[in-house]
Amino acid sequence: MDPELTARCDDLTRRIVHLRDSLDYDSLQQRIREINERMAAADFWDDQESAQATVSELQRIQGTLKPLESLVQSAEDIEVMIELTEEDDSDESKAELAQTVNKVERDLEALEIRAIMRNPEDACDAFMSVQAGEGGTDAADFAEMLMRMYQRWGEQNEYKVSLEEISPGEEAGIRSATLHVSGDYAYGYLKAENGTHRLVRNSPFDSAGRRQTSFAAVDVTPDIGDSIDIDLNWDSDVREDTLRAGGAGGQHVNKTESAVRLTHLETGVAVLCQSERSQHQNRATARKMLTAKLYQLEVEKREADIAAKRGQKTKIGFGGETIRHYVLNPDQYVKDSRTGTKTGNPGAVLDGDLNEYIEAYLRWSISHEPTK
Repeated sequence: MDPELTARCDDLTRRIVHLRDSLDYDSLQQRIREINERMAAADFWDDQESAQATVSELQRIQGTLKPLESLVQSAEDIEVMIELTEEDDSDESKAELAQTVNKVERDLEALEIRAIMRNPEDACDAFMSVQAGEGGTDAADFAEMLMRMYQRWGEQNEYKVSLEEISPGEEAGIRSATLHVSGDYAYGYLKAENGTHRLVRNSPFDSAGRRQTSFAAVDVTPDIGDSIDIDLNWDSDVREDTLRAGGAGGQHVNKTESAVRLTHLETGVAVLCQSERSQHQNRATARKMLTAKLYQLEVEKREADIAAKRGQKTKIGFGGETIRHYVLNPDQYVKDSRTGTKTGNPGAVLDGDLNEYIEAYLRWSISHEPTK
């Protein structure tokens, strides 16, 4: 049999065994049995919120366990196919084995990415804030381009993306915006986007069409809901301001003080929500956003290098650390500074084709985890 194909088969088997052990296959099966027993109880749905959280946990575990079971079975099938190929040694049997190996490799890579996202918050929905930095109108336009990029990424990957807050730019684009991205492991994937982004192009806002460099910052926090307790007194620890919602939203939205801004007095962290007509709904969403940001700050205090990254990100421009470069003129490419990933089609990336960059970051992050 082809030595290269044999080596690929051996590598697949080794990786599948390693993944099965690292995900604790037996414990996942045991947890599903426990959840099924709990769901069979007569009082399971008495507490709707707790029940829904249990159902969501079951769905997340099944989303890992089922493909893992399939991979374990595939490893056994490959061993049988190798034996048959050694006996037959025909082109047809070799082609069938190669086709199977190709498919299993793709499935394995997808599950390996999921396995990397093992922190509790990785499975959560995500809040994404985009803020224009240095570069004037070009920076505001770039911020809007990034906002659209994440909206398109969500559509392409079957995530629900809602706009929670937006502040338009003076001439074009946006000064800031906040998106809520909901779906399995939204935060786990989108944390790859956390940092300062840089755009280089011939400015459409310069009458001479001169080359312009502009910056925008992306801040991603997990929507932890009620799963993690944050010690917070909403009356004494947080200042609430109500104001008229800005931007499009209809006559009612813009003429009543439905928007809510919350500021955590100790840290100065502030959030704004204006997406709903109801002040009550905006307040509830703003509280979730603020809780998410405060939780993220606590995580970053324990992880020194992540905290350092946040400090560098306070300067959204020249002299700050940039995670990704979007170059439209004279060359055309997008390059990630952390992983070295580079593609020559910035239009596709800005249209939401981000998975190559996200997956590269997740693999890179394994070897750059902070020291606990």
